[in-house]
Amino acid sequence: MTEPALRLLLSETLMVEALHYQVLLIELTRSDRIIEPQDLTGLELPAGIDTTGGVVISGRAPIWLYAYLIHELHPTAWVACYDPRIGAIVVATHTRLVQIGQVFKIIPPNGRTQEGDTTPEQQWSNYFRQLGELRANNSANSPLTKPEKLCTALMVVGPPDSGKSVFSHGLFQALLKENPDIYLQRAHWDGEGNYVLEMGAEATDEEIEAFKARNRGSLTERFFPYQAQAILQLRRQKSLVIVDVGGMVQPEKLPLLEVCTHYLIISSRLEAVEGWHNFCGICANLIPVGVIFSTLTETEIVHQLEPYVEMTCGAWVRGKARPIPDILLERVQDMIN
Repeated sequence: MTEPALRLLLSETLMVEALHYQVLLIELTRSDRIIEPQDLTGLELPAGIDTTGGVVISGRAPIWLYAYLIHELHPTAWVACYDPRIGAIVVATHTRLVQIGQVFKIIPPNGRTQEGDTTPEQQWSNYFRQLGELRANNSANSPLTKPEKLCTALMVVGPPDSGKSVFSHGLFQALLKENPDIYLQRAHWDGEGNYVLEMGAEATDEEIEAFKARNRGSLTERFFPYQAQAILQLRRQKSLVIVDVGGMVQPEKLPLLEVCTHYLIISSRLEAVEGWHNFCGICANLIPVGVIFSTLTETEIVHQLEPYVEMTCGAWVRGKARPIPDILLERVQDMIN
């Protein structure tokens, strides 16, 4: 029997700002968390959707699955998509009570689980228990908030052309199989996201660079403060946030230091390491996890284990990336809430 790729879970009716809604939670169920277009065949919405209210879609899934669900939810009063960095953003509405682009500050149970919560049903149970406590305190119309307990935020830093994005993506994928509630935040504007790193082997370097150029932005005054707020919001909900930071030490990046807890340097230049230690460790008192001297050759040499891992390792090249070294993977796993 073929292992199902996903399932959809529907919450009971909830309230936010005097509006009633339900949460449609997407759970990717395969061990590799991969979903393919043919998995849409026969996919149906759960029974019990109240079309007089709104539906908030939540969970890690590709854009095309979200597009399909929004289309299927057309009969409902309004539909929102949940972004853990912002909230629930309204993307479709048939009522004057809700506007396109309106944001509801809710936290569905697709982020950090409470201790002992190992299944979506247990997450829902805990979610409704918290909701009941709020209602008992006459707070049913207030946004649902969790206790202010923040997870670890690991900055991956280093000079340009050292393999930061490839390493960050590899670390994220290695941890994701057993920790679906982690998050990789790209705190740079160079156009190199997961979609670039996951392009097929047939994609040429020229095509990739052209793709990156079309999506490349530039530094603005609000860029890093915005990223910092996004990271802080993620830390309230996830069990680990990995932050891929651009390749230069810049004072504009200080807001990121204020919301992160640990750092890992990956550098193809020995002389650049001290500057990042000074910036992250001395200036911000972040905790070092490791230093990787990156190389273009297949290498893995451990130089020290304490007080942090230091090693020469490579190659961190798109399409040719090696597995994350076990010693580093174990150190990061120990940081997950």
